[in-house]
Amino acid sequence: MNAIRKFTVYKQSNGKENIIYLSGELDLSAASELAAVLDSVVNQENQSLTLDLRELRYIDSTGIGMFVSVLKVRASMKAAFHIQHIPAKIQRLFDLTGVSRYFVNGNSPTANQRATERKEEII
Repeated sequence: MNAIRKFTVYKQSNGKENIIYLSGELDLSAASELAAVLDSVVNQENQSLTLDLRELRYIDSTGIGMFVSVLKVRASMKAAFHIQHIPAKIQRLFDLTGVSRYFVNGNSPTANQRATERKEEII
């Protein structure tokens, strides 16, 4: 029987920026695959990090928690972190859970700087 992949992750790097493309369903069963890719780039403070969610159809609390963890690490290093092309369904989930105010949708360095310089503590 052919297994259909529910989730795929692809990394593109150019020396200045790492872009991680997510596709499918990000849930507990896919978390280790994403973690392996993120672990290789999250601490590279001299390179910006962007998550492209254009092809992401579903995300659960595990995935959201991973995004928040990346945000915390990147913010502590004062390193650029962006989330772009957020599908409407996922944006709504981010809004409902209260994390959207920490995520920047797009590539605006000014907006990203405001997000990482918030006075509230990210729990």
